[in-house]
Amino acid sequence: LGLIFLARFFHAKSKRFIIPEERKSHKELLIPSMPCHAKTNVMFLKTHKTASSTVLNILFRFAERYNLTVALPADQLFHLGYPNTFQANFVEEFQVGKKYNIMCNHLRFNPSEVQKVMAENTFYFSILRNPIPLLESSYIYYKDSVPAFRISKDVNEYLSSPHKYYFSRGYEQNFCARNIMWYDFGYDNNAEDNERYIQAVLNEIEQNFHLILISDYFDESMILLKRVLCWDLDDVVYFKLNSRSQDTVQTLTPESKEQIKAWCSLDWKLYLHFNQTFWRRIEEIIGLEELKKELNYLRTRQKELMETCLLEQGAVEKEHIKNKAFLPFQSGAANILGYNLKQDLDNKSLRTCQKMVMPELQYTSYLYTVQYPHKKRKQLGLP
Repeated sequence: LGLIFLARFFHAKSKRFIIPEERKSHKELLIPSMPCHAKTNVMFLKTHKTASSTVLNILFRFAERYNLTVALPADQLFHLGYPNTFQANFVEEFQVGKKYNIMCNHLRFNPSEVQKVMAENTFYFSILRNPIPLLESSYIYYKDSVPAFRISKDVNEYLSSPHKYYFSRGYEQNFCARNIMWYDFGYDNNAEDNERYIQAVLNEIEQNFHLILISDYFDESMILLKRVLCWDLDDVVYFKLNSRSQDTVQTLTPESKEQIKAWCSLDWKLYLHFNQTFWRRIEEIIGLEELKKELNYLRTRQKELMETCLLEQGAVEKEHIKNKAFLPFQSGAANILGYNLKQDLDNKSLRTCQKMVMPELQYTSYLYTVQYPHKKRKQLGLP
């Protein structure tokens, strides 16, 4: 009897949330875990071109699921003052002493100001990407808006002589063209590559953030995030958002790849350092064998939802998106993909599926209206 009581006690303690009806059929996919308490105060530093729009969607859905408050951009903005360094008054209806549960829209990190907005026990995390594919992606996405990209013919020409394009004009608008992740974390993206300086920055980031994920291993990142936050599988399952069609990818020459390591050396060293810490955390917290099992659970659940929700079982090009309300923002020379939902979904499934495919701007506008129904809705400038 004593053993039965203890088993029931620990089973009850391990429950973080009551699983809603629509999730009960998938209970067998949830991984048993040690007793822990789900973290609901979360700050995500949304870096550029790192699959961070998909993470934002995960956080927005989590906020809705558990009725949490989100620190949303004020007025008609969709970012929290970016590219300016973040100030607390960039958040809608910010008041001294008022705290929010979730913060995840684009901002340039400024810890003292962020702490004014977020609770003391907030979990801070961010995501990085290999700077080689990152720069190519940035080049295509910001082709029309970044002067250094606009005046060069293609990414390889830009990288053959980056100083020529970067410093020629519009210098202050070129932050996306060099060490963009370093800039997002609040540091000088044109700083000298000095070993002592770099180590000081890495130490500071480790003090400010509890976890740094790696987008090149996105599924592994979601498993680690789930485990550290004590969330459930459905809290981190996702459809990939803001991706582009393969025909807009430019092939980098071997010389260009090496040039990126030198030109974006701050980002390169940032990435190398936190790629190591990421895998160390995986081994310490999960273990590689358990990771394989959890990856299988995640991908199985993702496949189930795709079969339930999606007409084509995957993303489609912008011209083929039937419901223009779900058309992602299109930028530069990129063709940003979106999704078509099945037509015969019941109301509950429709709501779930809509949220999973909802692009960043639309979701931000929607949540803004939910939180501030008395204010003017954010204007998307989309069909």
